[in-house]
Amino acid sequence: MDTTTLRNSLNPIKRLKEEFVSNLTGSSMIEIAALSTIIPILVLLRHSFNSSNVIGMSLRAVLDHTAANASLKKSDGLVIRSKSLKRYLAAIAVDFLIIVIPTLLFFTVLADWSCLCAILLVLLLLLLIAAKGMLNHSPTRESGNQSLRANISSFRVVVMITTCLCILAVDFRIFPRRYAKTETYGTSLMDLGVGSFVLANSLVSRQARNVSSTNRKGYQYWLIYGLNTYLLSNQRGSDIISQNKEGLFSIFGYWSIYLIGVQLGNSLFFGKNSSATLGSKRRARIIVWILALFFWMTTLLLDSYVERVSRRMCNLAYVTLVLAQNLQVLAILMLSGYVAGNETSVLEEALNSNLLAAFLLANLLTGLVNLSVDTLSTSSITALLILLVYAFILSIAMGLANFNGIRLKFW
Repeated sequence: MDTTTLRNSLNPIKRLKEEFVSNLTGSSMIEIAALSTIIPILVLLRHSFNSSNVIGMSLRAVLDHTAANASLKKSDGLVIRSKSLKRYLAAIAVDFLIIVIPTLLFFTVLADWSCLCAILLVLLLLLLIAAKGMLNHSPTRESGNQSLRANISSFRVVVMITTCLCILAVDFRIFPRRYAKTETYGTSLMDLGVGSFVLANSLVSRQARNVSSTNRKGYQYWLIYGLNTYLLSNQRGSDIISQNKEGLFSIFGYWSIYLIGVQLGNSLFFGKNSSATLGSKRRARIIVWILALFFWMTTLLLDSYVERVSRRMCNLAYVTLVLAQNLQVLAILMLSGYVAGNETSVLEEALNSNLLAAFLLANLLTGLVNLSVDTLSTSSITALLILLVYAFILSIAMGLANFNGIRLKFW
């Protein structure tokens, strides 16, 4: 019996988990686009729901209501005056019901209906926009930069919510295999995770650099003329480069994503050229929508005629897909000005104040679940309950941290 066979026989669960995540081919780009439509619309629906006073009053109404007797705490420009922990947790719970639970369901039991649900949610969003137009709501009083920065914050929160839900859900059979990471070519929801994380952080980077088109095109040229064969081969030498070839060479692709994100953030949202006028907000919305459509079309052309999307190589098609998918999410969130009650939800503010802490806690809880539960043998109902409890603990923990002014940062 050779070493590999002996190791597999001694640890059958490990072998089953390896097989569970192997030889995956991903999902269609249409499904990725549908999921990228659903989640930001859920956030916008929550923004609209904030103004309807269904739970008594929105967060800002609570703050105004208790301003006379409350102490002040500042977090990223948000002044929190409320001392009512009960109301605050109630708002977190409503956010959890409207944003987190539906997102989790679309990643699991409702995955096969994602395209249909995306269409229905788009129609609902259009109705809300039309309703605001008919009611003739007054324009928002906040400055253009504040509104655009709020959109960026919402976008980063959407990326974090998706990441935190997927890192545990992928271990259960209830999570569709087409959403898990692909082996070579193809794309999936989790394939876009690292690229989305890089872009979300680059948009708020304070260091502006010029985007180098030579870096993207040059790396893709190497891939087409032999580097892709080397990166995707299973043969590895004993040197450090060969052992880590995908990670090392994919830096060129991720660096391109970062540079483009920095340029977009600097030119549209945070730079000297951006202004606080209503015209600048409209200009930014139009540009983001145009770029999202442009990168989707570019991705389809590259995937069909140049080289298929590959996360492992972070090739040009993968770079444009990351940009297309994330700019689509951002573009939808930037429609908040057209929806009545475009307030930031409590859960968004809590997560945005502690993105790093949320990510660390999500990984810790994921590890605890995997140590305690045989995820591959868990029934669908049990898996869904575990995921709901996990997501609820994460939401409440971040809410309590934000309420008490706790922030985890290393810089």
